[in-house]
Amino acid sequence: MGTGKTLVAIAITGALYGAGKIRRALVVAPLSVLGVWREEFAKHADFPHSLEVLAGPTAKKAAALSGMAGPGLRVAVVNYESARLLEREIRAWRPCLIIADEGHKIKAHGAATSKAMHRLGAMSPHRLLLTGTPVVNKPIDVFSQYKFLDPRVFGNSFYAFRGRYFDMTGYGQHVPVMKKDMEPEFARRLHGIAFRATKAECLDLPEATDVVRHVELEPEAMRIYMGIAKENVAELGGGELVTATNILAKLLRLTQLTGGFLGGDGGGPPRQVSSAKLAALADIVDSAAHEGRKLVVIARFLPEIGAICDMLEKRGIGHVCVKGGVRDRQGLVDAFQTKPEALAFVGQVAAAGLGLTLTAADTMAFYSLDYSAANHDQCRARIHRAGQRNKCTYVYIQARGTADAKVLRALRGKADLARALIDDYRRGLNPFLPTEGTE
Repeated sequence: MGTGKTLVAIAITGALYGAGKIRRALVVAPLSVLGVWREEFAKHADFPHSLEVLAGPTAKKAAALSGMAGPGLRVAVVNYESARLLEREIRAWRPCLIIADEGHKIKAHGAATSKAMHRLGAMSPHRLLLTGTPVVNKPIDVFSQYKFLDPRVFGNSFYAFRGRYFDMTGYGQHVPVMKKDMEPEFARRLHGIAFRATKAECLDLPEATDVVRHVELEPEAMRIYMGIAKENVAELGGGELVTATNILAKLLRLTQLTGGFLGGDGGGPPRQVSSAKLAALADIVDSAAHEGRKLVVIARFLPEIGAICDMLEKRGIGHVCVKGGVRDRQGLVDAFQTKPEALAFVGQVAAAGLGLTLTAADTMAFYSLDYSAANHDQCRARIHRAGQRNKCTYVYIQARGTADAKVLRALRGKADLARALIDDYRRGLNPFLPTEGTE
């Protein structure tokens, strides 16, 4: 991530066009990064082209696609869900090149969107998939992506692929584990049509440093946390099936609490039960502002985002905020990157992890984390990427005595958080409390 995948894709597109091999190109990307492609083509594409970001109702998108005409290369940019809905129109348009941006989005081989991408890939002579995280959770994730790219690598049958390379283990035999004797073949095939570039290899980026800032929850907040943690274990011991889904669901409420909020009773608005993390963040913000440095703040939950923005308002700190539902993401990013008064960027994990360049800052504070290593890596790459000239610092605000440390440890080690929690429970430990070596 941050190594210039979009620029490389544009260069490949231009080379194919210059060789007379393509006249129509389709870019499929997450909704949040569609505008990036328009800007990057305008900046870097040194060949005749017209580009249309398909937007609006499905009928409007279909009309825009069929109406694309003119000299040069025609480039249509659309999100994954719309590509599925417009499959028939795209097939009629017949793109000569399909680029799947953040291609790990089609890792679920049985999903309707993935199946549509497989069918579209099969009718296009040239295909390109861009991702910094091809293996989001486990190696089996690559099958669907490679089926889109070239089914000759791992075949068309997911079950044949799984049977060849994986043993199914765990409760109900739902956990795929790579067969040791198949690892060399798997790696050889995986890299057979792939090009991998790391930041260390292709960018002269400064080093990055992680800092953990521990805070103490207020006594009442800690009492609530411990009560919920014990209640969760009692429910698990009372016959409730211990699965990844329900153990993470139980952890979710505790994670919200360490960020300062609990959901209201009966579905009411969340109530604030702690300001410990907010006070620590305020210190970080004040230090950055005093030194005239910009700061990126990442949080998971909307109540946290609101509290952070309120704190910045009260301190007179100019800031922009990108969260779910925000439309002009790029305009907000540009303001942060170029305007001296915009000292802070507040982003929600799910909305600010893709396609954004935030190199005006060299410090990122993680107020809270979600459980996806891919999302975590994507967020980190927003400041540590091409254009960054300073050493980068990542500050993790953690509530001592809670599961915050376990979450960070799992993300750093690319470990299965749910599995680690289940293992703790089966060893007789409370999975929602820190264990030795995690703090």
